[in-house]
Amino acid sequence: MSGQSNNRLSKTSKPDSRIEPALGSPRPGTAGDGLRTPLLYLNVCIIATCGLIYELLAGTLASYVLGDSVTQFSLIIGIYLSAMGVGAWLSGFLIAEKLARRFVDIELGVALIGGLSAVLLFMSFAHLDWFRVALFGLVAVIGILVGLELPLLMRILKQNVDFKDLVARALTFDYLGALVASIVFPLLFVPKLGLVRTSLFFGACNAGVALWGTYLLRPIIRGSLTGLRVKAVFVLVLLTVAFIKADRLTSLAEDGLFDDAIVYAKTSRHQRIVVTRQARGFRLYLNGGLQFNSADEYRYHEALVHPAMVLADQPRRILVLGGGDGLAVREVLRHDSVESVTLVDLDEAITDAAQQLPLFTQLNQNALADPRVTIINQDAMVWLQENEMLPFDVAIVDFPDPTSFSLGKLYTRRFYRVLASRMAPNAPIAVQSTSPLYTRTSFWCIVRTIEESGYVARPYQTSVPSFGIWGFVLARATPFEVPTDVPEGLRFLTPSSVLPMFSFPADIARVPTEINRLNDQHLVRYYENEWRGWQ
Repeated sequence: MSGQSNNRLSKTSKPDSRIEPALGSPRPGTAGDGLRTPLLYLNVCIIATCGLIYELLAGTLASYVLGDSVTQFSLIIGIYLSAMGVGAWLSGFLIAEKLARRFVDIELGVALIGGLSAVLLFMSFAHLDWFRVALFGLVAVIGILVGLELPLLMRILKQNVDFKDLVARALTFDYLGALVASIVFPLLFVPKLGLVRTSLFFGACNAGVALWGTYLLRPIIRGSLTGLRVKAVFVLVLLTVAFIKADRLTSLAEDGLFDDAIVYAKTSRHQRIVVTRQARGFRLYLNGGLQFNSADEYRYHEALVHPAMVLADQPRRILVLGGGDGLAVREVLRHDSVESVTLVDLDEAITDAAQQLPLFTQLNQNALADPRVTIINQDAMVWLQENEMLPFDVAIVDFPDPTSFSLGKLYTRRFYRVLASRMAPNAPIAVQSTSPLYTRTSFWCIVRTIEESGYVARPYQTSVPSFGIWGFVLARATPFEVPTDVPEGLRFLTPSSVLPMFSFPADIARVPTEINRLNDQHLVRYYENEWRGWQ
């Protein structure tokens, strides 16, 4: 009887490989020093920060190259979170004895793929026709790996910590890491390091967590630690070397995007700025979109500025919104009556380049150094709403095309009404309004929105070789005749060339559109759909 009982006891006492061990207890073949649980919580914070950074990187890069930031971020957040759910589900299939080793392996996978994500995506956009597949596929892979991390750590910690405390602490550090990422990404890392170096830096952080994990989890990692540590050191060194050579990697990635040699590149808090040199001058690109070609920009800027300046008749106080390159300001300063020019441009990196780079200063004739010019780096809509300066005699509105909702708000009825409140009675405005040929509905949407804001609008168009047919709107509160006088010494406009610009052939004639309001920006959707058709 006692023999049977002992035999039964020995059977029930036999360890079951399916049951996760008490991780703080010694294991056969381990040192048995226990886990440093507080340091593992720090790991939770670090990996949460890295995980959100990769998500933000993908969304930012996609909005840079594809436009429509709301759509890109929405899709990427949805795919990323869904993939994290898949990763959390898959974590349940990992057997208990190998949790610590698998955690280190997964960290190295996140480090390698997440760290190189920006480079891979830039190169994919330059060389692959199916960029969106590569983008969403990479986001899904990173999401699955990140989704594995926290469940594994919680399984590792659960035998050392009460379940209630474990969940509370793990989620607290996870959310804290997300908060850190959301603050440092836009304010510190992107403007200081750029997208490529940011991804490499946080990839190295993941590799550091993996290497550190081989020490923190040493009591429960079965088998040799040497192989894990060698892999971790290799990935860490690889990412560190890539970080040092990031400028070269960025050039390799961007060379496929541009036909000409890159002579200047910078990532600001707001956008990617690239300047390329060609035989006849240079080109400025913002987030991959051409802003001007020095060979023919004078046609655009003369057409934008001078009709409004002449219509105002001896204007003194001029407001330029956008146009941080100083080229519109150059044209404004041709008029002797000008006493002050207020330039409001969001990105200080653009206005700094326009004042410091010889390529820019020669082209804009040092316009931004003129003592009459005041530069304000702020969102134009916010600035207009918050500042009640002396009324302006002319406003030149030179924003980029409405590729996103953040830009689309600058083409809304609300914006034009706020602008009108800052203008002198009957003061004219001139608005760059995209192409009436390539984006016909978008162009006439801008015209209608200006009209519905209380202006009498006269649309016009001209040819700019680098862009094709390009459109503008001249407007003021009361009806007016198109002025034909222009300053002497212009390269493009003449008195006889002004009136033909206000005529529209049948293929770019007016079409019905919605009004572009702040809460339902039809313009951005028009623009996106029309350009997709041409591409």
